[in-house]
Amino acid sequence: MGKIDILVNAAGAIHRERAEDHPLEKWDEILNLNLRSTFIITQLVVRSMIERKIQGSIINIASLMSFAAGINICAYAASKGGVAQLTKELANEWGKYGIRVNAIAPGYIETDLTAALRKDPERNEKILSRIALGRWGKPEDLKGIAVFLASEASSYATGSIFVIGRGLALERIKI
Repeated sequence: MGKIDILVNAAGAIHRERAEDHPLEKWDEILNLNLRSTFIITQLVVRSMIERKIQGSIINIASLMSFAAGINICAYAASKGGVAQLTKELANEWGKYGIRVNAIAPGYIETDLTAALRKDPERNEKILSRIALGRWGKPEDLKGIAVFLASEASSYATGSIFVIGRGLALERIKI
């Protein structure tokens, strides 16, 4: 694996279907990719960091849905909620080694995961009406926080979840 000092866990998938019809195979697939793989890769990397006595940085990509309920995304919301909680747990465990574990929880970002929402004029309009900046985020909007978390500038930040693009009412989110 080489010498990894900074790890960004950015894998993510979504399946949109009503909870009562959501196939268990899709549930397992989404949780395995979004949550289980985050843990497995992080565990492997951190073992090396501990052995090498590296004060590294782990950055997990959670989601605004880590904190809010959506519509028809039960596995995604559960997995990203799990990523947020896992972030806090691992920060507690690995802080004694100087390993920082934080998460970025993006709001509505223009990615393949949100393509269906953006293509639906009614849903797109409802979402945009609740975003304070009036636009979908772009992946590059996350660069600043990622660089901060990877750098020494965040040397006292651990177990934190940084919500980016939150300018909307969480209790009313319906994706």
